[in-house]
Amino acid sequence: MNFTLTDEQQLIITTTREFVERELYPHEAEIERTGVLRDDLQRELQAKAIDAGLYAANMPADVGGGGLDTVTWALYEKELGRTSYALHYNCVGRPSNILLACEGEQRERYLLPSVRGERVDCLAMTEPGAGSDLRAIKTTAVERGGDFVINGTKHFISHADHADFVILFAASGTTRDARGSRATLTAFLIDMGHPGFTVRDGYRNVSHRGYNNCILEFDDCRVPRSAVLGEVHRGFEVANTWLGATRLQVAATCLGRAERALDLAKQWAVDRVQFGQPIGRFQGVSFKLADMAVELRAAELLVLEAAWKRDQGTATDMDMAIAKLKATEMLAMVADEALQIHGGMGLMTELPLERIWRDARIERIWDGTSEVQRHIISRALLRPLGG
Repeated sequence: MNFTLTDEQQLIITTTREFVERELYPHEAEIERTGVLRDDLQRELQAKAIDAGLYAANMPADVGGGGLDTVTWALYEKELGRTSYALHYNCVGRPSNILLACEGEQRERYLLPSVRGERVDCLAMTEPGAGSDLRAIKTTAVERGGDFVINGTKHFISHADHADFVILFAASGTTRDARGSRATLTAFLIDMGHPGFTVRDGYRNVSHRGYNNCILEFDDCRVPRSAVLGEVHRGFEVANTWLGATRLQVAATCLGRAERALDLAKQWAVDRVQFGQPIGRFQGVSFKLADMAVELRAAELLVLEAAWKRDQGTATDMDMAIAKLKATEMLAMVADEALQIHGGMGLMTELPLERIWRDARIERIWDGTSEVQRHIISRALLRPLGG
């Protein structure tokens, strides 16, 4: 395999890292202190990201996006991941590729404005009683008089407070197969402020301050059939086009934060002197650094392999699950060891380590828990053998 980066890939890495360090790092402390990404700051940074050519880099060129192949996109996501979600996700937008299912007027109303940075989407799947089990969704969409009437509650909906519309998944019917009766889902595009649709503040979160979760309530929310994204009762197919990419995105951003934590730990091991010598000369510290580097390298290779397979059209759910599982658990280990190397100073807000350490915790939960990823992997291993 050829691991050499092209000149274009190297340029994208350099450009993205310089943007993150120059434009995003300076605002980290404010967001950690206040828990708020100011609207004026978001607009300012979004405009700079658009000018730098970094906005919507995940979307195809034929709709106005960056048109990056998956490997290059993963390298780009890694650099963005060096800072907080509030800054890199809310300000350097990557519209959900689920919007590529838009057709006709939907493209002009939702897809293209999102790529241009004029509108922002959020995705609503999770409910108080339905997380990884999408079949347990209780929000309903009942066809009535040519429209759909939606009732139910979603929660943990990321950045809905900054979004202009929601991509909603609701139970729209039932079907029967060998395993019995099962719910069918339909995806909808619904503007914020639509009658019967309310966005409320979510829960206070340990991870990713400023990147808020919200509660969405639907009370006899009537939407036209033109709001359906994809086909009625085919929401699972629409969702599956998104889940692999978003899990790979989570994995790639974990690489960036882990690399930043390792860089901080290496520098501290050189600068911090105890017992007359830099602490990096003590095996208890140096071996930690070695283990961190090994785990980071292994995770990066798995992420890039999954990205390469996606470009070849051969990626499986197992490939994406392996990448997310390894990268998220690696970040937890690297962040914890980096903090340990810093000792008490690692927990102080003067350094970004305590934030990286806190933020790392959610990565093993959202977009499919580590247990769900292990289930996907084990199922892929055993099913061909009849297990």
